[in-house]
Amino acid sequence: MEVPRPHVTRRHTISRNTAWFRPWPGAWRWLPPLLALALGLWELPRGGSMWRDESVTYQVAHRSFGQLTGLLGQVDAVHGVYYLLMHGVFALWDGVLWALRLPSVAATALAAAGVAALAHRLAGERVALLAGAAYAVAPPVQMYAQEGRSYALVAAAVSWATYFLVRERWVAYAVVLALGCWLHEFAVLALLAHGFVAWRSRAWRWSALAVALSLAPLVLLSAGQAQQQLGWLGRPKPADWAAYVVVAGAALLLARGIPDRALVRVALPLTLVPPGLLLFVSLVHPLYVDRYVLYALAGLALLAGARLAAGGWVAWVVAAALLLPFGFWSAWLRTPESRKDDVLAVAAAVRAEARPGDAVLFMPARRREWLLSSPGVYGPLDDVALDRSPATSRTLWGTELPAERLRARLLAAPRVLAVLDPVGEPVDPYPREAVKRQALAAHFDLCRIVPVHGARLAVFARPGGCS
Repeated sequence: MEVPRPHVTRRHTISRNTAWFRPWPGAWRWLPPLLALALGLWELPRGGSMWRDESVTYQVAHRSFGQLTGLLGQVDAVHGVYYLLMHGVFALWDGVLWALRLPSVAATALAAAGVAALAHRLAGERVALLAGAAYAVAPPVQMYAQEGRSYALVAAAVSWATYFLVRERWVAYAVVLALGCWLHEFAVLALLAHGFVAWRSRAWRWSALAVALSLAPLVLLSAGQAQQQLGWLGRPKPADWAAYVVVAGAALLLARGIPDRALVRVALPLTLVPPGLLLFVSLVHPLYVDRYVLYALAGLALLAGARLAAGGWVAWVVAAALLLPFGFWSAWLRTPESRKDDVLAVAAAVRAEARPGDAVLFMPARRREWLLSSPGVYGPLDDVALDRSPATSRTLWGTELPAERLRARLLAAPRVLAVLDPVGEPVDPYPREAVKRQALAAHFDLCRIVPVHGARLAVFARPGGCS
């Protein structure tokens, strides 16, 4: 069997070389998840803010079961299992921001426990404690621990699947990794990373086949939705490549000199293969977003924990690399400004400006999301461009009227609240969006613009109506 196992002699070697640090026996079991839990709960509401991706989760999970399944047949099937999970959460407790984010907090604690358990299996208690803690304090991990999306749950599934891999618990491995893949398809890239470790194992090959077959229905369904789902993505930017080079260089440097080679054989592919492969594929077919492979940080945490346990000046460098970003970013990650926008702030601005009979216009149409999670604000307004609502059209943001009908309805409005992207964002060239811009410019006066984090609210009135 080629799956790496811990080596007792190596573990003893680390112990002799690292007398500087003796953890409390058994602390590796509870301290990393407790640390992750504490960091996740710290300022969990983020100042009462919610960004657009979380808003999608919130409004979709609040649809009826029939409306939700109807949506998934048209779009966003890749997040379907997560939406169904959150539908159940909100059915039990509609705690708004807390209910939205607590599953991710719990999943991050579970992922930290998985990293620690994996490190314990491969290198002993000291490495387990340090690797689990390193995972918990990593800024990207903290960020997605407080986000109402699936990425923390996927990371937990991949961490524990990797643990079951090294334990040769094949049924558990296949079930947990398949769950991670159904939470987000790109978890399947972890399967390729695991192949570097266990490709000679017949049991692993059968398990991998089972995972792939279980995922096939989702792949077939989501393939037809790919353009609508990921059409906004471009090819990787230089910053994406630079970030990967930094992570890859750090991983290779950390791996040098680690006596537990079994840990290195597991950690390096997990760190490098999923993001690297997704980046290279994205040169032809854009798919890369760093959060899609958040789970790769589990591999980097394993390497960091092993280097910390080894002691010496390298350990101090690793500790500084972990703690300095932690201190700088942690408080900021818990503010509304840490995300692209704040849909609740947009809703508050609209509430403050709205008058009875006002029309609302979203430019572009997908920014309707900014109000969908605030039905008390959105409901009384006249959405002049809307043809069919998101629920009835089985879409995320509804469908809009043809350009000429949209123009006629817009010109009948005395006052319009236009919800806009920030200055500098590209404008959509579609006919409906062009009609919106042209009608406002030709037939309305711009009364004022209210800046909101990640958005603008422009108040238009017919000539002479701004006062």
